[in-house]
Amino acid sequence: MNLTKVLTVVFSLIAVGLLWFLYSSVKHDIDEKARIERSEKAVIEKLKIIRTAEITYRSVNGQYTDSWDTLKAFITGGIIYNIQKKEEIITLDYGADSVITHVDTLGVVNVMDSVFKPSEYPRFNVATLDRIPQSDKKFSISAGTIQKSGRDVAVVEVVDTDPADPARKESNDIRNRKPLRFGSMTEVTTTGNWE
Repeated sequence: MNLTKVLTVVFSLIAVGLLWFLYSSVKHDIDEKARIERSEKAVIEKLKIIRTAEITYRSVNGQYTDSWDTLKAFITGGIIYNIQKKEEIITLDYGADSVITHVDTLGVVNVMDSVFKPSEYPRFNVATLDRIPQSDKKFSISAGTIQKSGRDVAVVEVVDTDPADPARKESNDIRNRKPLRFGSMTEVTTTGNWE
C-alpha cells in the first residue's frame, strides 16, 4: 500500500468518527429538548388541575389553602352548593330603582363529581395531586392574603420545585423563565407563567 491509500483510509476513519460524534451530540440535544417539552407539558397539566382545585376551594371557603391534605380532602369529600339567583327590580315612588335579590339553594354536589369529572380528567388521581410529574418531589404551595386597595385579598402560588429544564431558575428576571408556576404571593392573579 502506498502512502496516499493509507492517508485516505486514516482520514476517512477520522471523518467517519467526527461525523458520528457530531450526529450523536445533535441527536442528544434534540432528545433532551423533547424530554424537557414532554415533562413541562405534564407539569403544566398538573398545575392547571391544582389551580382549578384552589379556585373551587376559594369559591366555597373564601380563601385559598396552603395545605395539600386540606385540598385533597376538599376534592374527595367537599361539596358545592347549587344556587339560583333571581333579581327583582322595583321602581320606587320617586323614580329610583330598588333591586331585590332572591337566592335559592337547589342542592349540593360533590367537588369530585362536578369539577373533576372522569370524562374531563381521565388520568386524575387525588393521591398524587401534590407530586411533580416524572419526579419524586412535591410542588411548593403558598397561600395567604395581601392588602390591595385597603382590602385583604386572598392569594395563592404553586411552584414546580424540580424543573426539568436546567435553565429555569428562580434567579431569572423574566417571569416565564422561572420555574413553572401559577399565582403570586405579591399580586392578585392565578395566571400561570406559561400563559
